[in-house]
Amino acid sequence: MHPDSQISATLVCWGNAWLTGQVGLDEAADRVERQAGPQLVAEETGDVSLRGFLADLRVEGMRSLRLALPVAGDPLGLTGPPSFNSAAIEAGQAAIAVFPGRCLGLVPARDRRGSSYAGVRWSVLAASVNIPDIPSLAEAEHALTMAMRDATDALTGVGGPAQGHRRAQTLDDGLAPGYPARAHRVAALAARLTAVLRIADERGLTSGQVAVRSQALRALDRAVRRARVAAHHAISELV
Repeated sequence: MHPDSQISATLVCWGNAWLTGQVGLDEAADRVERQAGPQLVAEETGDVSLRGFLADLRVEGMRSLRLALPVAGDPLGLTGPPSFNSAAIEAGQAAIAVFPGRCLGLVPARDRRGSSYAGVRWSVLAASVNIPDIPSLAEAEHALTMAMRDATDALTGVGGPAQGHRRAQTLDDGLAPGYPARAHRVAALAARLTAVLRIADERGLTSGQVAVRSQALRALDRAVRRARVAAHHAISELV
């Protein structure tokens, strides 16, 4: 998947809203499809709709969905096995369906067929039942605030030539109904900072300035990913 895709996060938050009774399955599935087109899941017997797949998982006892936003060297949200970790890191994201005593990993990929069909096809892999090392919402909010302050200080000192103003795209927080207000606040800040990270520009900087800037942005990106994951898991703290 493209690193800017939010499809796993959308599946997780709307899937959890459905599992906790905040929305119906049709509304949850519609929200996911509205973002990226038709959603199919690859099973041994062939592709099935995401809607039908989720319904089957709930019958089998699915309790919740977790979000993973890993990058190389930082497998955020992942606990193995290696085959699932590798696929999720390559995609830059994954969702994990949690059952009593087992987990399933869902990894998205672009699904293009001909000139008009564009959607997402999810691969299903075994996932570890171990609980990932994910910060609490309060911890993530504090870390994001500190990272934002440190990045501001570092980038202010970098300087460099004036390059005009580039407007960051305004994004909503992406969360579904039922999430606590603090989760919406953290997710909204993370969304704004994600937009800023997308337009970061290093043209005209010296090698030393580029190094300082890159380090600051990497630290901010790490905090943003942790904040997004914590916010998307916050609904489970209410049940």
